[in-house]
Amino acid sequence: METSDHILIVDDDAEIRRLLSAYLQKNGLRVTAVGDGKAMERALLASGVDLIVLDLMLPGDDGLTLCRNLRAKSDIPILMLTARGEETDRIVGLEMGADDYLPKPFSARELLARIKVILRRARSLPRNLQPEEARQVRFAGWTLDTAHRHLVSPAGVVVALSGAEYRLLRVFLSHPNRVLNRDQLVDLTQGREADPLDRSIDVQVSRLRQRLGDDPRDPALIKTVRGAGYVLSAPVEGTA
Repeated sequence: METSDHILIVDDDAEIRRLLSAYLQKNGLRVTAVGDGKAMERALLASGVDLIVLDLMLPGDDGLTLCRNLRAKSDIPILMLTARGEETDRIVGLEMGADDYLPKPFSARELLARIKVILRRARSLPRNLQPEEARQVRFAGWTLDTAHRHLVSPAGVVVALSGAEYRLLRVFLSHPNRVLNRDQLVDLTQGREADPLDRSIDVQVSRLRQRLGDDPRDPALIKTVRGAGYVLSAPVEGTA
């Protein structure tokens, strides 16, 4: 991992900020730790941030609100910290655009492992490709612009994608008309083994369908294959 990777921790617990900062810095990361959304905004303006560790419960605007606002203007990876057992919070966090979540209590070692995976994944899908590397992938009238990481609808409307949505769509476009099960999708998009109880991929598929205007009751593009997984049912032109 590059020492220049800059992690922004947003948690109102000063002791957690101190402990996590010390551990991550010991492992070669640059860390800024703040206690609320206003301080987070100031930190983002002050210097570049590679990943945000964002607690759900914060004074003022909570983590879900901050995540939603961030996703409207940035694709910085977000790791959401949630209370153990609060599945609804985790699902909503993913719907708001979080890249991954980690339930409390957790070990600093596990947090570091998740951060490494997310950063490695982010580097494999660069935000800004050089013009000569830029590619457009067309499917069912849609165009994925990989240079700017957004979708263009058949009507020419630009649709912004979160990092998680972009990665999931790239996976489907790389395997058109092939059924991919949940384990495969988790591995290809998140770089980790799937938890049997983890329904995050279902949430992300639902969110991607919304972006594509795909009727969830009778989807035409990303179809559900009962007992098997999901499949992008459309011809793909270009290199994904």
